Amino acid sequence: MPDTKMTEAQRAYEAKRAAKAGMSLDKWLDTKRRQQEAEQRAQQKTATPPKKPGLIARLIDRGHKPLKKTKS
Repeated sequence: MPDTKMTEAQRAYEAKRAAKAGMSLDKWLDTKRRQQEAEQRAQQKTATPPKKPGLIARLIDRGHKPLKKTKS
């Protein structure tokens, strides 16, 4: 969370939280940013690709498609 995008009220709130944790505002924001990045990486690792539909699902989908007309 870059401090350039924060409003004065947000900056004051984060300064209070940093003081309560015993850190400087810059160190607090850096810690918060690294924690958010770590959470994003963890979510990306746990995300699995979608599974291929099973036999029954493929047959049902195929049954919903219109028949192809052949030229005679």
